[in-house]
Amino acid sequence: MTSILVLGFLIGIRHAFEPDHLAAVTALVSGRTSLRQTLRQGAVWGLGHTTTLFLICGVVIFMETAVSDFAARMMEAAVGVLLIGLGATVIRRVIRDRIHFHAHRHADGRTHFHAHSHKHEPAHSVHPRMHDHGHVRAASFPFRFFVVGLMHGMAGSAALAVMTAQTATSPWLALAYVALFGIGSMVGMAAFTAAISLPLSAARSLTWAHNGLQAAIGFVTVGLGGATVVTSLFP
Repeated sequence: MTSILVLGFLIGIRHAFEPDHLAAVTALVSGRTSLRQTLRQGAVWGLGHTTTLFLICGVVIFMETAVSDFAARMMEAAVGVLLIGLGATVIRRVIRDRIHFHAHRHADGRTHFHAHSHKHEPAHSVHPRMHDHGHVRAASFPFRFFVVGLMHGMAGSAALAVMTAQTATSPWLALAYVALFGIGSMVGMAAFTAAISLPLSAARSLTWAHNGLQAAIGFVTVGLGGATVVTSLFP
């Protein structure tokens, strides 16, 4: 019994590193650099993921039913659409925060070029205290991560329900397996977001590297989302 539960926890950690999970969470945290903030957001994604898994798998296990192939494919397609939206948001942010270079000539004839970003300009023009509001918002519960986690849990619940039904000897053991699987996914994603916060923070001091990394994240996420939609709808 113990070995099955430990296995569920370890598989949950591994499950957090699925490409669609990494793409979605990377797109969400790409605009943030705080280690503490990204660590918390990764764990909240895992909480949402675990919530859906636990609810759907619980219904499937106790009612001795199954998620139809059509429903499973539709849930996967929904995750693909979500990835496309997240990637497009990152790309839009890169375009919005684009960098311009302005020439400035001094009286002695020397010319300097200064980098200028449009980032945060709308916020400052609308409300001068937006900076303070940002700190308040950062401390609030990251619902976007929770919702994205819910979506991912919905898409992966069918396969997990089948796996637990085959390995567990009782419904309660199966639920314990799912719970530890979910906790493992929380740990895995928290570790991943903590790790990627370091290069994102380092790249922020280099404008071209930061913008290039952000754009790459956006396009990869959109591409993976499109591939997920196609393979789900046309298996």
